[in-house]
Amino acid sequence: MVFRDKFKNADHALTFNDVILLPGWTTIEPSEALVSSNASVNVKLNIPFLSSPMDTVTESEMAIALARHGGLGVLHRNCSLDEEVEMAKSVKRAEALIIRDVVTVDPDKTVEELLRMMEEHKIHGFPVVEANKKLVGIVTSRDIRLADPKLKARDVMTREVVTAGEDISLEEAKKILHKHRIEKLPIVDESFRVRGLITMRDITLKGTYPNALRDDEGRLICAAAISPFDLARAKSLDEYVDVLVTDVAHFHNKNCFDATKKLLKEISADLIVGNIGTYEAAEDCITKLDGIAGLRVGIGSGSICTTSVVTRAGAPTLYAVAQASDAVKEYGANLPVIADGGIRNPGDIAVALSVGASAAMMGNIFAGCTESPGTLVALEGRYYKEYYGMGSAAARRKRFAQDRYSKPSKSINEGVEGWVPYRGGVADIVAEFVGGLQAAMGYAGTKTIPEMWEKAKLAFVTEKGSQELLPHDVLLPRSKPS
Repeated sequence: MVFRDKFKNADHALTFNDVILLPGWTTIEPSEALVSSNASVNVKLNIPFLSSPMDTVTESEMAIALARHGGLGVLHRNCSLDEEVEMAKSVKRAEALIIRDVVTVDPDKTVEELLRMMEEHKIHGFPVVEANKKLVGIVTSRDIRLADPKLKARDVMTREVVTAGEDISLEEAKKILHKHRIEKLPIVDESFRVRGLITMRDITLKGTYPNALRDDEGRLICAAAISPFDLARAKSLDEYVDVLVTDVAHFHNKNCFDATKKLLKEISADLIVGNIGTYEAAEDCITKLDGIAGLRVGIGSGSICTTSVVTRAGAPTLYAVAQASDAVKEYGANLPVIADGGIRNPGDIAVALSVGASAAMMGNIFAGCTESPGTLVALEGRYYKEYYGMGSAAARRKRFAQDRYSKPSKSINEGVEGWVPYRGGVADIVAEFVGGLQAAMGYAGTKTIPEMWEKAKLAFVTEKGSQELLPHDVLLPRSKPS
């Protein structure tokens, strides 16, 4: 071993700041560019955006909002198993034609308990059932709004309940709801046992979000983060989510691989593995993990991540995408590659797509949205939302995040805590990023993301040159408070 050769043969670990997308011959207008792409082998997105599984980014509200606009929210795992499962259930209940996971109550529940359950589950009514699940009534917020807290469900419920069978169509459900002026339609079997629930709200929402990402039963698509070592959590979530995502800082690890092999035998959802950062890591995932459905790539590039500072180890997202995409192509693996970390604008996504990414995962961008769970604060006349890395002290105080980072690094933090500018609702961010990505594809002369892989060209930019690409030699007005 000649140590000097480590410098001579070193790769160039390029970042988004090091390159620029070159304009190409184009025959399309930006509005004609198609941004649909796969997040996993079996899940196709209408917009190529995923939200990071971080506890200041993605809980059920973010996952619902993104799915409604054609993207995919990945629920964080920095919580108990029951809490993450409940988040997944909330996403699946949000817009189903027939809600299968119906929350029911028995006739002896008090009004006080019913109010508490409505707040907990964020719903406004329950079918009332006996021990054998037989429907005996329905109780809504209207029935209990001013009722004595000590009264029971049997005292305030509606006993004559309009119901339907499981073979009911959407149009038939609309007619029944309108005819009887009701908001909820329980689905029952021959024995009058509750098998599902249709609500007017869910029917209305279906027409509001035509670009929504839905499963075969009409429910919103949902993903959830897991540890490869937590089989119980993976199996519990597998009942409700469409995609599972291993949430490991450095997945190219024998213990992770061994655990993932066991996990793959027990789950039916698509499994995206990561994070990885090199050709060798992707190669090993492809050849040693039969049945995986995607690769999550990029180590140390996140705006809130300090891994590459603390450990001096990392694989910038742009570099990692090119490495993994080459392995996927050379092995004919047909696995989507998700660019995770360091993305600040639609141009960064376009560059990632040009070197093989199928979609982009973002934390910082979505952390600033109304739908993120982070705290909203006012600082110097502007609004910000709380945002911290999953390796930060704040995240690691919750014991569930501990195993994301290797045991030797548990004594140090690999992330920081801070605030990001409040950006408004997810709908605004999606519109801005889709428009920007389409514009970039228009410059590159590509109509689809697969065309970006083949046709888009990049050029290097020097450090001085990257400054010239920014607005310069002009006094810019201070941004207005949000």
